[in-house]
Amino acid sequence: MSIQTTIKQTTITQILAKKNKEKITMITAYDTLFAGIFDGEVDMILVGDSLQMSFFGASDTLGVSLDSMIYHTKAVCNGAKQSLVVCDMPFGSVATLEIALQGAIRIYKETNAQAVKIEGGAEMSEIIKRLVSSGIAVMGHIGIKPQLVRSEGGYKVKGKSEKEVEGLLCDALALQESGAFCILLEGVRSEVGQLISQKLKIPVIGIGSGANVDGQVLVWSDMLGFFEAFKPKFVRQYLEGAKLVREAVQKYAKDVKNGDFPKESESY
Repeated sequence: MSIQTTIKQTTITQILAKKNKEKITMITAYDTLFAGIFDGEVDMILVGDSLQMSFFGASDTLGVSLDSMIYHTKAVCNGAKQSLVVCDMPFGSVATLEIALQGAIRIYKETNAQAVKIEGGAEMSEIIKRLVSSGIAVMGHIGIKPQLVRSEGGYKVKGKSEKEVEGLLCDALALQESGAFCILLEGVRSEVGQLISQKLKIPVIGIGSGANVDGQVLVWSDMLGFFEAFKPKFVRQYLEGAKLVREAVQKYAKDVKNGDFPKESESY
């Protein structure tokens, strides 16, 4: 008699329990195919608004809509059965408490995402409190905030001055107090990332914020070498993805043109 194994999805409680015990791994995904490949290999999958750049080819993340985020999150959830899925709240979707609540409720109703991510510091406290009290898990996001790239004039590393460090710590503590289960810390000096991680009771996931935080996240196309325009300093490439795929496509095209594909064994 065979015993059917039930696949269990990672929970918010399990992520919280990893604090100071086990590093947390996170990667972005935007479709079912890659989500299925990443599923179970990492603790969390982020459907990031970075898809506007890496998937759509825009120069920043601001143009992505809530409808697009929901569409891609549905696709990711179809492939991810073990990793915890987080959906980004895109630019404009948290402009007011009412808009944020309506958007987050849509994400929960229309997808199987287990959490949403919101960019912003202490100014987002009331919104996060309301969402959490409504049964919606929230991941915060401070440091470099891509949704502010136009107003800030680019991507600028944070935590270079004492004032910035104090502000980052105040923001992190405010998000924790508001009920965020986790914080993404982007583009912050390593020693500041370590300080914030030590001060908080909830996990801090870094991207470009050093090794002494509770976990790491990378954009999949950066990590796997599919994005060729440039490589950010904080990215380690684990695969020459673009090169390998290009070579495979070239081989396919060559085989078609010279009549090598399809062979009799590949024909009906």
